[in-house]
Amino acid sequence: MLRIDGLSAWYGEAQALREVSLRVDEGEIVTLVGRNGAGKTTLLRCLMGLHKDAKGTIEFLGDDITALGPHKRARRGLGYVPDDRGIFATLSVEENLTLPPVARPGGGAEPWPLERVYETFPRLRERRRFPGTKLSGGEQQMLALARVLRTGARLLLCDEPTEGLSPLIVQQIGAILREVKAAGVTVLLIEQNVHFAATVADRHHLLAEGRVVESLDNDEVRAREGELLDYLGI
Repeated sequence: MLRIDGLSAWYGEAQALREVSLRVDEGEIVTLVGRNGAGKTTLLRCLMGLHKDAKGTIEFLGDDITALGPHKRARRGLGYVPDDRGIFATLSVEENLTLPPVARPGGGAEPWPLERVYETFPRLRERRRFPGTKLSGGEQQMLALARVLRTGARLLLCDEPTEGLSPLIVQQIGAILREVKAAGVTVLLIEQNVHFAATVADRHHLLAEGRVVESLDNDEVRAREGELLDYLGI
């Protein structure tokens, strides 16, 4: 579904990504794991077309999208949940969810109906009249995920969905990601919590200093969890 070849990125003279190459197959959940500053968020921003100082090739659904703007990538089925969640804080939950979904003439999936969103995120149904400013961190994360599913995204780019959340809410986010995968949505996920990552993802890429230094399956992550936690400084 997604293929990245030789992706490099800069902030001025500082290089954030160095010849990154990886793939994400349809129906997978794949994680990017690494210390702060390893280039994980920059990689997602490059995929979405939000970081301009970059070179390399990005293919999505068999097409080269490297030169496309963010809105055209969104119309093809890329959805982005940033680490700040990106919800409209002054609008209610339901207003956030009922803004017109992006039209997808080529590539996108069918947008999730509002009722399906509420079935998957029952807490959002309970809080549908509340503005974003009145939601907890976990509720804001659920709303951010739900908004992207409402656009008909086929590949979800998700930056640190469990950061700062309680263990109970982390479990709920995990269940939602597994349900999203079962519904046919592919996920590329930035995640510091390697134990959580191993419960939801199929494969894991370890980034260090802007490079992919290892690719691991779940068995390898579980066997080396202590080593990875030490490496990540957690």
